[in-house]
Amino acid sequence: MKAVVAFLLVLCSLAVSHGTSRVPNARPSTQPPRRPHVRPLPRPVGWNCREGPRLYGAMQIDAGMGQVVVADKYKRTYFLSGLALYRLGRMGMKHVSVGAGGVWGSCHANKVYKYVAGDFSLAKGLSMYQVDAGGDGQIVGVGSGSYNTYCLKEKTALDYCGRGTLSWSYLSRKMMYYSCGSKWGCWGVDKRYRIWVTKNISPTNCRTSGWTAVSGPRMKMIEVSSDGKVFGVTTTGKIYQRAGITNRRRQGTRWLYVPMCMPVRHVSYDLRNLWIVTTSGLIMKCSH
Repeated sequence: MKAVVAFLLVLCSLAVSHGTSRVPNARPSTQPPRRPHVRPLPRPVGWNCREGPRLYGAMQIDAGMGQVVVADKYKRTYFLSGLALYRLGRMGMKHVSVGAGGVWGSCHANKVYKYVAGDFSLAKGLSMYQVDAGGDGQIVGVGSGSYNTYCLKEKTALDYCGRGTLSWSYLSRKMMYYSCGSKWGCWGVDKRYRIWVTKNISPTNCRTSGWTAVSGPRMKMIEVSSDGKVFGVTTTGKIYQRAGITNRRRQGTRWLYVPMCMPVRHVSYDLRNLWIVTTSGLIMKCSH
């Protein structure tokens, strides 16, 4: 097994050494390359990837506030300390998230949990396929069965200690995957694998300022970091980063392809580190 992992990592190192490029199918310019009105191609940004902490059967990973949490196919949840992963609580999650609002997760029965006093505590209320704690204190999630999106106010999320029933605010949009950053809004992917961004969401009352469709490849998931970086994984397991995101242009301007030699299941970004889970269950850590 170690030999196979080492061989795959060598291949990935060769693949990602070519750096980040535009979307492969983008139409090439028909203008001479030195004409002043032609926009130059973005300079490649190389990613250095290596094997992450070893965990057989990793399924999902989330990084935020300097912390990294992982869920595996055996319904177990882990946190990263140093170079090793350690069990996080007794209750396993299919999707776990860490951020300013704490550590939250959704189990295989779609029940929502918050990590309280050393273990996951059931958060009574709506059931969720997926929850995200990466916002500015608020928690967002995708409702079980309905694909409706919901938000938990910052104060409610922070104060929850395992007692009572949570009241979620409806966000008026159906999504398959939803993620927020504390800087420049939230991103989501709907059931048709289309990409959406909301320009702003208030952590105090969960109000949003509207949704904008973003053209690009068909995505199965998308993640927003605390510093506003956006990475997504296509339905075929390719990674793209959204470039050109600013305060005035929350939707950005273009997608940059991040080469990987293996198909990818899940990604997360925090503090200049890109965390990757491949479809084979391998964890990789990339930086540039």
